[in-house]
Amino acid sequence: MSDINQETPNMISGIDAMRGVGQTRAKGFWADAWGRVLKRNGARFGLLWIGLIAFFAIFAPLIANSHPWMIEQIGANGEVTSRSWPLLANLTATDWLLLLGVFVGAPWILLGPRSLTRSQRTGMFVVAAIQAGVIVVLVPTLIEWSSESSRAPWLKEMARGNNGGWPIAAVISLGVACVAAWIPSIDSLWTRVASALAVAAISGSISVTAGGATLINFERYMDNEAAGKIRCVWAPIPWSPLYTRSDMVAAPPGAMVEELPNLESWKGTPFGKRISIMGTDALGGDVLAQMLWACRLSISIGLVSTGLSVLIGVTIGAIMGYFGGWIDLLLFRIVEIFMAVPVLFLLIVAAGVLPRNTYMMMAIIGMFSWTGAARFTRAEFMKLRKQEFVQAAQAVGLPLRAILFRHMLPNGVTPVLVDASFSIAAAISIEATLSYLGLGPDGQASWGKLLSSATASTGTFVWWLAVFPGLAIFLSVLSYNMLGEALRDAIDPKLRKAAH
Repeated sequence: MSDINQETPNMISGIDAMRGVGQTRAKGFWADAWGRVLKRNGARFGLLWIGLIAFFAIFAPLIANSHPWMIEQIGANGEVTSRSWPLLANLTATDWLLLLGVFVGAPWILLGPRSLTRSQRTGMFVVAAIQAGVIVVLVPTLIEWSSESSRAPWLKEMARGNNGGWPIAAVISLGVACVAAWIPSIDSLWTRVASALAVAAISGSISVTAGGATLINFERYMDNEAAGKIRCVWAPIPWSPLYTRSDMVAAPPGAMVEELPNLESWKGTPFGKRISIMGTDALGGDVLAQMLWACRLSISIGLVSTGLSVLIGVTIGAIMGYFGGWIDLLLFRIVEIFMAVPVLFLLIVAAGVLPRNTYMMMAIIGMFSWTGAARFTRAEFMKLRKQEFVQAAQAVGLPLRAILFRHMLPNGVTPVLVDASFSIAAAISIEATLSYLGLGPDGQASWGKLLSSATASTGTFVWWLAVFPGLAIFLSVLSYNMLGEALRDAIDPKLRKAAH
């Protein structure tokens, strides 16, 4: 009798079973796919490595910098007369935006207003990040362009006058804010307008007031500290990526000051005896500092160029797959033309005639590598356009934008996401190749540039200049490829069935 009583609570009637009593709720498609991805050791390793790269990309200016965190001015009696924070004062606008994104944007996604779903908050954050990035790029560029002597007097006055470029920043920020408010990340127009104006005010202000680039030469700090005039609190790695010294050329990893006779002046300095964990390059620059700063170039090239290519490819592919007919025929001829363009050769040619900067490289890679996303989207939309939910959306008179991107795209975006992970890996490889050839962005640390200096300047093989950057490139490309393969297997039921 006791056994029957123990089993009775687990027994349900047929009516309860029909109502779903005792049944567990099924996972959503993406939750199930993400759970399958995380079960694979290769995908977990890839996510860990990508997360590590992203961490150093954001915090590299705070970790490796020749500007001291803090300087205390020492008076005649040894008392502290004043304090300053040179490292924070010399962070660029990009540095500040990345830090704001981590300490403000990420908590807002997780802990934002409950009236918005997490996906809506994420969508608003993505739009805000793009808006801020565009403002930070355009404002300094146009202020510098307006300051040239050949420009109109009124334009030069706006850039050079007492206003310090604020009018140009205001015009650009408001213009970009209007476009950002138009993007339907959420339904509430007023919320989008308020968000766009807030991002415009913050980004425009940072673009005008932020400090300059990383310090190249820091001897003046060392001289004043050695003389007892100041007391410095240095970054964990007190070397900027662009700082070089001729008496530190090709110092091996872990080299000691006593082992290098040219560095007599460094004995007794706050930097201690050890020079660098990873040694120095052929120009006397610290390898570890450059490795950390190169994380930013690598991950930004991959994400931004792939994001641009996905945006273009999805838009064109959606139009091709939805309309078909002569529109599909015409646009597919354009796709074939772009498929025939060798992207690496185009970048090599562009490096000789266009400014060699990160933004130009991102734009070229993104504008000429969207054909894969377009073809995947076209194929998915051709299957979806005759589905009942699409015909219902057409029948109720929804606008074309809502039909394409709100109803059809979520059901056909999975192949594009898989292709995007492989595209990021390809973009990283392209950037490393260009930098290895000496055609990468000027004035920026790069893994490919470090790799090229393994034999280029010294005439002998320097193993640490080949091992450390080469390993970083290999692991980054491998991580994205493994993540893409895991995602492909997780969302494709045929591959999932074959695996079992």
